[in-house]
Amino acid sequence: MLVDSPPEQRAETAPAPPTRRAIRVLGLLVSVVILVLVAMASIAVGAKGLSVEQVWHGLFQDTGTYGDVVVADRLSRTVLGLLAGAALGLSGAVLQALTRNPLADPGLLGINAGASAAVVTAITFFGVTSLSGYVWFAFLGAAAVGALVWFLGGSRGATPVRLALAGTAISAALYGYLQAVMITDDQALNKMRFWTVGSLSSANNSTILQVLPFLAVGSLLALALARPLNAMEMGDDTAKALGANLNRTRALAMLSATVLCGAATAACGPIVFVGLMVPHIVRSFTGPDLRWILPYATILSPVLLLGSDVIGRLVARPAELQVGIVTAVIGGPVFIFLVRRRRTAQL
Repeated sequence: MLVDSPPEQRAETAPAPPTRRAIRVLGLLVSVVILVLVAMASIAVGAKGLSVEQVWHGLFQDTGTYGDVVVADRLSRTVLGLLAGAALGLSGAVLQALTRNPLADPGLLGINAGASAAVVTAITFFGVTSLSGYVWFAFLGAAAVGALVWFLGGSRGATPVRLALAGTAISAALYGYLQAVMITDDQALNKMRFWTVGSLSSANNSTILQVLPFLAVGSLLALALARPLNAMEMGDDTAKALGANLNRTRALAMLSATVLCGAATAACGPIVFVGLMVPHIVRSFTGPDLRWILPYATILSPVLLLGSDVIGRLVARPAELQVGIVTAVIGGPVFIFLVRRRRTAQL
């Protein structure tokens, strides 16, 4: 006959429920596993599919066979997707915290517009025709617009609203310039038509090495800003009471987002919705703490970008659909859903 133990004893022997922190750590580990699987799919999927054995052989035992050459080519594409996705996710999370707008994205402050305007200028007036040349012009354009937005937004007296308004105004002006130049220059139109869609197909080791230092510095800076940005999201007065330096934090956040988004845009073109969707979705299960949002966004944004790239290769095989088109097709309905959900929650 089984004798039930007293309630006090059962309480002592029952396993403790997992803590919220443990669940978040476990979620990060699961996210890393998903990222590895998507990265493997990015290498294996293409006009000619490769087996797991061929992918493994190409990664670790390269002997110059056809499969090994394909793996090497797709590896550059996958690495660039990992780096660009992480950069877009981080920059989106930082900008959402900086502007206190959970639906903000890197395009809100005109960074994409600055990069695009610089590329069309390089093509039309300086005769630049290679991707390696685009990278530097695009990055300089993004950086210049970031600095201009900071200046017009009030620099040391900048507020989230001023920064958003300045970014919107500059974006409108630059896109007008962009269209005017492209209409009058057929060469610029042909080159920009491919670049502005957003693609990973031109990835190579040279491009990765050029943008890697900027992505590394921008990522470290963004992760270091988690605590002060957390304080700022509670309001300026509360942030000051907690010891946060508002002007310094805003300036460094602008610098981080500009470097990250500028480098990613320079290498891949202006890819939309990644920096908006992932941080917003991550916030729904991590809460508002940027110490968790930023690592999750760093891991899950490349999942979205590489997953979209794989989808683009599958639906148009043996050709491919550029990743910027796929993220736009996915992101449009998701954005509408997020906006409607927020509106419903406020009623």
